Amino acid sequence: MPWLELAVSADSEAVEAVSEILSRVAPGGVAVEPAFELVDEGLGARLDASRPAIVRAYLPAPRDGGDAAVLEVDTALGHLRAFELRPIGELRVRLVDEADWAEAWKAHFPVLRIGRRVVICPTWRRHRAGPDDVVLALDPGMAFGTGLHPTTRLCLVGLEALADAGRIATGARVLDVGCGSGILSLAAVRLGAGSVLGLDIDPIAVEATAANARRNRLARRVQARLGSLPSGEAPFGLVLANLIASVLVRLADDLAAEVARGGAWLASGIFIDREGEVREALAGAGLAVTDRWAEDDWVALAGGHAVAPGDRPAAA
Repeated sequence: MPWLELAVSADSEAVEAVSEILSRVAPGGVAVEPAFELVDEGLGARLDASRPAIVRAYLPAPRDGGDAAVLEVDTALGHLRAFELRPIGELRVRLVDEADWAEAWKAHFPVLRIGRRVVICPTWRRHRAGPDDVVLALDPGMAFGTGLHPTTRLCLVGLEALADAGRIATGARVLDVGCGSGILSLAAVRLGAGSVLGLDIDPIAVEATAANARRNRLARRVQARLGSLPSGEAPFGLVLANLIASVLVRLADDLAAEVARGGAWLASGIFIDREGEVREALAGAGLAVTDRWAEDDWVALAGGHAVAPGDRPAAA
């Protein structure tokens, strides 16, 4: 069944009046999309009353095209604008097919190449893999980490760089702190790691990591469980932490304890203006930064343990 979508941008104080007008022709009600801004280092949202909201309504598209309903709404909005109380945008109308709602979102998730070799391929798409491609079958879901966010892309670029530099030992044990969808765990194994333990405080993330490991036939090598640091396991050859700056600062000592001597770590989710704070905390925990990648306002760092004076080779 085709539907008519009616949409109007409106100042926050005009939303109620605009909603009432749209509801006259849409007995099923209206939806209000308030404007928001990202906070908490990109993980939260806060309403922004200074920007207009969008009010939407849907009604079955009549055979006559719905001109009468559209005219009724447009006329009422014109009367409301005449009072010049609050800004109200123009009425936007489009025809939406019911079947499109179920499938249209998939168009926003193409095959995504990150770095030189890593390829994220939604399961409904096809990809002819090159000889060096590391292909991960991953569908978007409720857990963080589809490869679309800069922090995830930076981690994947960093993982590939570490692998190319021989810093992911063949068969290495890896710890993925805040594993989300499991995308980094899967990539680590495809790039040479032997096994990965994923930790997350969100049970949905643990389930998503396990499901994606099965989808990629890596269930025996990628395990996930509920929890955080310390892991209670022996130190790992590589520790991944795609978190946020404040959590990295708080967990710096625990992260350092998870990295085996001679091992490596990779941390992301760092706003560029918090980079200094994170570097200071990592240095205080005995971790040295040797690599850095940046995209937009985000930074990823990697390195190993700092070399203590007693660990340096004696001078010849």
